[in-house]
Amino acid sequence: MKQNKLLRIGQVALLLLLTGIAVFPLLWAIASSLRPDTEIYQYALPFQWHTFVPVEFTFDAYVKVFRDFKFHRPLFNTLIVSVVTVLLSCVLNSLAAFGFTFFDFKGKKFLFALTLVSFMVPFESIAISLYKVINRLDWVDTYQGLIIPTIADGLVLFLFVQFFVGVPKSLFEAARIDGANWGQVYFRILIPVSKPVFITAGLMTFINQWNSFMWPLLVAHGKEMRLVQVALSDFTAEHVTLWSCLYAASVISAIFPLLLFLPFQKYYVQGIASSGIKGLSLIHI
Repeated sequence: MKQNKLLRIGQVALLLLLTGIAVFPLLWAIASSLRPDTEIYQYALPFQWHTFVPVEFTFDAYVKVFRDFKFHRPLFNTLIVSVVTVLLSCVLNSLAAFGFTFFDFKGKKFLFALTLVSFMVPFESIAISLYKVINRLDWVDTYQGLIIPTIADGLVLFLFVQFFVGVPKSLFEAARIDGANWGQVYFRILIPVSKPVFITAGLMTFINQWNSFMWPLLVAHGKEMRLVQVALSDFTAEHVTLWSCLYAASVISAIFPLLLFLPFQKYYVQGIASSGIKGLSLIHI
């Protein structure tokens, strides 16, 4: 009994430590965004109360971010790109997974294996070739140039396939016997029972797109088309860094994924768990 209690205390202490390590950067960024530049590193070490609570509260950095740097524009661009990518990616990858799961065709296992290999290929290895294609299509500095290359995702497709494999086949067989076509099976039966994996895929796609840096840096040259992660570089010059503004913009850019993830974390865990318990196998399809 005593050992169990000590083990429980140790587990709680470890969780608190890990939570503190995870939350520390965000707390530091929030506190620093509310300080004047002259105070940011004044109380950094040793740790004390004022490390996380500013002596002089000021919202000047947030005002400057929107007034002087027009940070609302990259926020709007990133939100548009992320939301549209989520919608198109979920539709395209779920339809592809539907085909892989419920239909037999020549080369099916080879194509599925190819999709699994695709998400293991580093993006940096195909970025230049992909940019040449986008440039030929005259999609540089456009929303389609930022969105379309990121829609097809091997990992998201794999999650959908793994989830669909676990859905009882009797549901679809009964629907087909009752006269439902495959479109009705997909929209009226499969989508309603697949809410966890749709939310998981949507969250993964949104966060990946929101945090994307390299592709927007290559494709969005003009300031009017910049996304959030690239726009953060505006606060750093050759000889000076506007630390309070940088922290303020970082906090703002972190809020959107957090607000989206927290309400749906239960479904996210369900989607990951239900998509992974069947293992990585081509036998299922």
